[in-house]
Amino acid sequence: MRLVIADTGPLNYLIQIGRVDILPRLFERVVIPNAVRIELSHPLAPPSVRAWMQAPPAWLEIHETPDILPVAGLDEGEAAAISLALSIHADMLLIDERTRSRVVQTRGLRVTGTLGVLDLAAERGLIDFADAIRALELTSFRRPAALLELLLEKHP
Repeated sequence: MRLVIADTGPLNYLIQIGRVDILPRLFERVVIPNAVRIELSHPLAPPSVRAWMQAPPAWLEIHETPDILPVAGLDEGEAAAISLALSIHADMLLIDERTRSRVVQTRGLRVTGTLGVLDLAAERGLIDFADAIRALELTSFRRPAALLELLLEKHP
């Protein structure tokens, strides 16, 4: 379908809820910057996330990001993901932070987060949305209540 760059958040949560395998079914190419790889491998990352990153699947591409754009308030992974998305003209950026996604949208990139990926997967019949949300609620994921309510009504 398209080329997406993923930040740490969406991958982290999709791995934790056992739904990361939907990414290659939704998108032709899934790319992360090396900075995101480092964050997913960090000792404080959940054990399942670290284990997944130790042996990443063949569909995941990891790229260096030579020129990271300095954007106030972004961590290294977020800045690298945005910079990589802009430099290789990605079709979409997967990032959860709403403030950061607004910064990216002003630069012409399409953005979605964990909930958007789950919504798209549910629309295509790849997952049961309510089951995925129940699993997500067992993690540290924070979501806008109004958006979640709207999506749960969409996918009863």
